[in-house]
Amino acid sequence: MNILDVENLNLGFNCENGFNQALWDVSFSLEKGKMLALVGESGCGKSVSAMSILQLLPKTAKITSGIINFEGENLLSKSSKNMQKIRGSKIALIPQDPMTSLNPLFTVGEQLLEVIRIHQNLKGKEAWEKAVKAFEAVQIPCAEKRLKSYPHEFSGGMKQRAIIAMALACEAEILIADEPTTALDVTIQAQIMNLLEQIKNERNTAILLITHDLALVREHADNIAVMYAGKIVESAPAKEFFEHPNHPYSIALLNSLPANRDKSLETITGQPPSIQQRIQGCKFHPRCKDCMEICTQEVPPEYKVSENHISACFLNDGFNRKSD
Repeated sequence: MNILDVENLNLGFNCENGFNQALWDVSFSLEKGKMLALVGESGCGKSVSAMSILQLLPKTAKITSGIINFEGENLLSKSSKNMQKIRGSKIALIPQDPMTSLNPLFTVGEQLLEVIRIHQNLKGKEAWEKAVKAFEAVQIPCAEKRLKSYPHEFSGGMKQRAIIAMALACEAEILIADEPTTALDVTIQAQIMNLLEQIKNERNTAILLITHDLALVREHADNIAVMYAGKIVESAPAKEFFEHPNHPYSIALLNSLPANRDKSLETITGQPPSIQQRIQGCKFHPRCKDCMEICTQEVPPEYKVSENHISACFLNDGFNRKSD
């Protein structure tokens, strides 16, 4: 069951040289109790897509069309006041850098209690007990004692757990995890990913994981959407994606993973385009080994490779188009 549907989202930025489009008909869905990994190189539009859900965009950004449907309502039609009620309480953000997400002047417990007071309307003993349970749920030892600690007394992994605890305390239905392990070492990365998977399974929480690291999501994601230059070029169940990648960009990403190669790693030539660049046809064609003439002239439609596997590549011309 889908809890959130993003449909044909188009977004751009007002820059000195005019309006530059950054997202092109982005569509994806989140299911209860499932993790969707939105993957791609830096600057491809992953975080902007996520921040659109929460309406936490810079002033220069403008959504030109699209729908973000949550619980039967379009979030893009919500007022700022209504969105403030939804953020944290129903849709919570786990930011990329836990180091700067907590106020150093207040204890972690004070900040967690403030979140509980605002979103759960609890005070005193009830709020404290909920804070302790939230810390215990994210496996922070000596929960009551650690609530009295300041952020500088927490490691990076502990800070990230504290941020996740805030989302759990508010009983959010959706977690948006924006590169949640980037600033952490490999061992802590695995712990945080295991924690997110545990939350997903035990609480039936929907998770949108924003990452550039395909190796990280191989064991945890239920579904994967690959983004390139502001457009989703392939989406599939995770198992099928890793066994049968279809889009040339997806294949190139997987071939660059050390686990997939017994010899020297493959690289993708060139660089992703900036939003100022105007590329006719498929935006990946300047870097694609399988580029055909049509790729330089027309934008490929989405093809149904299988029931739940979509790929936007002319190499699939033998398959049915998604719109058929």
